[in-house]
Amino acid sequence: MSSAVNTSVARQQVGYGQPSGPNYTTALGLAARGLLILVALVFTLFPVIWIISAAFNPSGSMISQTLIPSNVKSVDELFVNFQRLLNDPQVPFGRWIVNSLFVSITSTILSLMITVLAAYSFSRFRFRGRRNLMTMILLVQVFPNLLAMVAVYLMLIQIGRHVPILGLNQYGGLIMVYLGGAMGVNTLLVKGFFDTIPKDIDESALVDGATHWQTFWYLVFPLIRPILAVVALLAFVGTFNEFILARIILTDRNNWTLMVGLFNFVSAAFTDDWGVFAAGSLLAATPVVIVYIALQKYIVGGLTQGAVKE
Repeated sequence: MSSAVNTSVARQQVGYGQPSGPNYTTALGLAARGLLILVALVFTLFPVIWIISAAFNPSGSMISQTLIPSNVKSVDELFVNFQRLLNDPQVPFGRWIVNSLFVSITSTILSLMITVLAAYSFSRFRFRGRRNLMTMILLVQVFPNLLAMVAVYLMLIQIGRHVPILGLNQYGGLIMVYLGGAMGVNTLLVKGFFDTIPKDIDESALVDGATHWQTFWYLVFPLIRPILAVVALLAFVGTFNEFILARIILTDRNNWTLMVGLFNFVSAAFTDDWGVFAAGSLLAATPVVIVYIALQKYIVGGLTQGAVKE
């Protein structure tokens, strides 16, 4: 009896008598997942690869474009579109990208200041109308921005008569509109992160004689770097890639942001050059990629830690 049991155990250890069905099922499942991931990667990366190919295609035509640029006789021909983009007097590409960086960086810094202070107030202080004010801020974000285009345009005309720097065709007016749209979701996101920080820190600092501002700046602020990175990334990318508001508010060619300039460049009949447009699009994506790489170690922590209140 003991010998039979030992033989059975030995067979199970070496795999005798085990059904092979689950192994095939697991293999098929892994193959299906791998195929799905491959399809998703091709679907996601193909437009990017196609734009890169168009940027380095010296012919500048979408009809004759191939995935790998052909008929290239020298390395200099690969950068023909970039040279035409940067040297064309009718296309102030450098000025456009400087304008976009100025608007995006300024909006990001001001948005961080407003969002952090508002979120800290909602998280730590208890005052009358607090819940109703948070609900109002959230409800404002429900309505599409397109509904406010006419109202924003008329408001900037009226404001510009008294404060020209905040009127039409001014970066101050555009930045002011961007800041108004950044209050809702970012404030709630940062507030959720503040709620995860124990209030014992604030109470201990107050007992030691610190003011609310000292508690915030020296104790709480250093702990919120992950969520600051997330908000900064969202604000920068959102304003850098924004087109509709910038197209309505900025009317002067030299004041255009990069997205407005590229749109007007490609929509003009006499400059229908897809190779140069692809080169501009590739250069336009560079600042966003740099910001992603610089803040990537904070992004995951900022999105997950603020999602659950401890």
